[in-house]
Amino acid sequence: MTATFGQEVEDEIRLRSFDEPVSALVVGASGGIGFQLVRQLLAMPTVSKVYATVRSRDARPNLLDLAANEGGRLVILRADLCDESSLEAAAQQVSSEGDHLNLVINCVGVLHSGEMKPERSLRDVRVEAVEHGFRVNATGLLLLAKHVSPLLPRRGRVVFASLSARVGSIGDNRAGGWYTYRASKAAQNMIMRTLAIELRRRCSGLICVALHPGTVDTDLSKPFQRSVRPDKLFSPRRAARQLLEVIDTRTSQCNGRFWAWDGTEIPW
Repeated sequence: MTATFGQEVEDEIRLRSFDEPVSALVVGASGGIGFQLVRQLLAMPTVSKVYATVRSRDARPNLLDLAANEGGRLVILRADLCDESSLEAAAQQVSSEGDHLNLVINCVGVLHSGEMKPERSLRDVRVEAVEHGFRVNATGLLLLAKHVSPLLPRRGRVVFASLSARVGSIGDNRAGGWYTYRASKAAQNMIMRTLAIELRRRCSGLICVALHPGTVDTDLSKPFQRSVRPDKLFSPRRAARQLLEVIDTRTSQCNGRFWAWDGTEIPW
């Protein structure tokens, strides 16, 4: 790709490092980043099909519009990381269509929801919020991998990616706070590191990576954008493009590692 990290550009993008054609799964396609990943993948002639998961059967109208215009290249699946049966059913549907998955991107995560908010101190810790954070940010990813892994081809380039967060880095933690989000993302990172070892045994070309998208203008980050510099607050479109570029430029030596939106490595 010729694009420079951080630029809002409209020139053609494609996954040049993959064998053609590419079949992709985007988990959490109703979110800002997830939808833009779906849209940009569909714009690539090398991508033959995109499976997009949503929690509710009432998918976002723009996602339904995409599906109506893509002639079967976009398949919308219902899947909830907190509902293992829905993950199993979604994987079975992909399998029934005879597809392998060359690219899997998990975009699902929770930082705040309803009364759940990032903890400023120990006084704010609530067991229900901790359990929910781990269920979405860590356990759900593990269950996703359990049901999706049989769909990964044994040969050829395969990327299994999950959107993590820099605050999940133990080595980079200098501010404290946000116990649930930090710990559940750190747990996700360990899951990704462990998946990278096991899945590589059956998929010789697999690259399993945790990705930090930066601060993106979505519902997840809106309450915390005040202190973010304008040039560091990315639109979902820009964030998706940067993530796809990172994915496309990772090599086999990048397996089991943690990467930021600009291609720099983050310590675990």
